[in-house]
Amino acid sequence: DIWAEDDPEEAETAPTMIWDRVFTMLEFPFTVLRKLTVPIPCEGYYNRGIVAASTALSPMWIGYYIHSGYKMNLFWGELSWIMVVCVGISFSLGAAILRYAPGGEGTMALAFATPLALYGFIVAATWIDFVADHLVDLLQFIGIVCRIPGSIMGLTILAWGNSMGDLSADVTMARKGLANMAMTACFAGPVFNILVGLGWGFSSLSSLTDQADVSVSMNAAILTGFLFIIVNTLLLVFLGSWLYGGQIPRAYGYSMLVIYMVYVVTSVLLQFSRNETNKKQQQ
Repeated sequence: DIWAEDDPEEAETAPTMIWDRVFTMLEFPFTVLRKLTVPIPCEGYYNRGIVAASTALSPMWIGYYIHSGYKMNLFWGELSWIMVVCVGISFSLGAAILRYAPGGEGTMALAFATPLALYGFIVAATWIDFVADHLVDLLQFIGIVCRIPGSIMGLTILAWGNSMGDLSADVTMARKGLANMAMTACFAGPVFNILVGLGWGFSSLSSLTDQADVSVSMNAAILTGFLFIIVNTLLLVFLGSWLYGGQIPRAYGYSMLVIYMVYVVTSVLLQFSRNETNKKQQQ
């Protein structure tokens, strides 16, 4: 082994480096598209040319996103004037940024960077929704090919993929010593998803179907999830507030992982049991 003779550590990491390069090459076109459509004027990411280009090109991405997800063609037809106006405004703003914004290591003034960052956040959210939508389609395809029930896919792979962004952010904040922020984000994210997601979803369903009431059934998997959430929350409050005086011991982190594994196994077994029962009833 040539690598082993030169550097044993490099020989061990060489396969990983090769795969990293392969994935980087596959990701490169999407990275370029994302950077050219999401304005990021924040310190550490600021580049005048990229901010100007992303501001100018972002309406085109939003138009494609709306056409792909909502079947509204803003590029041609009666609504094309909206795209013309938006592109005109965005290109004007892009030209202004390219002309007047600071270059090099300078940063934009807060009065201009704040609204641009909020706009970039909205554009980034469309990217997340676009990727998530195609991820769901891919998971459905995998489930059909492998004959895995959709509920099992939702309990495992889809749930993990949907939570990876939050997991990465929370772990990063915790490692930097921002424990309170990380803990708050752990609860704030699911609360937002449950209240806003379900509220918006049911409101949209009601407007599309013209039905004031929607029938909802609570299956065993959902009830199990609620039970484990309640148990974990009560343990967290009891240990953190009463037993340890506002601090959470390290051992509880491992116990939370065990609780989650028990939840996944229990939910999967209940779902498989339900599927078998339905098959017997159909026969």
